[in-house]
Amino acid sequence: MNMTQSDPLKIAGKTYHSRLLTGTGKYRDLEETRAATEAAGAEIVTVALRRSNLGQHPDEPNLLDVLPPERYTILPNTAGCYTVEDAVRTCMLARELLDGHALVKLEVLGDEKTLFPHVTRTLEAARQLVDDGFEVMVYTNDDPIVARELESLGCVAVMPLAAPIGSGLGIRNPYNILTIVEELTVPVIVDAGVGTASDAAVAMELGCDGVLMNTAIAGAKEPVRMARAMKLAVEAGREAYLAGRIPKKRFASASSPLDGLFF
Repeated sequence: MNMTQSDPLKIAGKTYHSRLLTGTGKYRDLEETRAATEAAGAEIVTVALRRSNLGQHPDEPNLLDVLPPERYTILPNTAGCYTVEDAVRTCMLARELLDGHALVKLEVLGDEKTLFPHVTRTLEAARQLVDDGFEVMVYTNDDPIVARELESLGCVAVMPLAAPIGSGLGIRNPYNILTIVEELTVPVIVDAGVGTASDAAVAMELGCDGVLMNTAIAGAKEPVRMARAMKLAVEAGREAYLAGRIPKKRFASASSPLDGLFF
């Protein structure tokens, strides 16, 4: 059986075979968006409602024409929101545009320079959205305490950053990510900071349930090729995690031991 079929990802009661989630911004056009998404094998695609047309602008190209909801889980996000009110309002608009769709990605930013999450506002927005029936996947920092609090509020997935959004720096604090993975029961999906395939593999080797990326693919010289690379990296990292790596040692350990030799 294919590994992705025997080891599914479950979010908000729905099963997915791909652990790579992708964004839809920063591509040259909708055709490149479609091609890269297909190459990545993504089943969940996140959409910045403030920057994408999902039908609210009838005279403009509609993202849903190339990424139809019957094939992909559309994950509207609150990118660009800096207040609780804006984030909640954006999610309500998404639910209206997508015929009652409840799954959203919440992000409430703290400032324009770092794009780090504003933790207290994120917690408050998450509480309001969960109380209003939304299934909230939430972007946060890599603080295990905050991650636990977001899970306790009822978020269906917690999405700690690996590094600042769009930085491509990779996982800067693997020990915090590992702690979050060990302590939470909801899916943990690395969001932001992945730059190349090895970064995605490291995230999966730590035990993360998935990786979400946009800039690392859309900003590559060849986005479709990078999308394929990221797909393979996520799959390889997951397989390595499940296989169980050997412990690190300071000195050599012979691959072919001398014990039991016939001469």
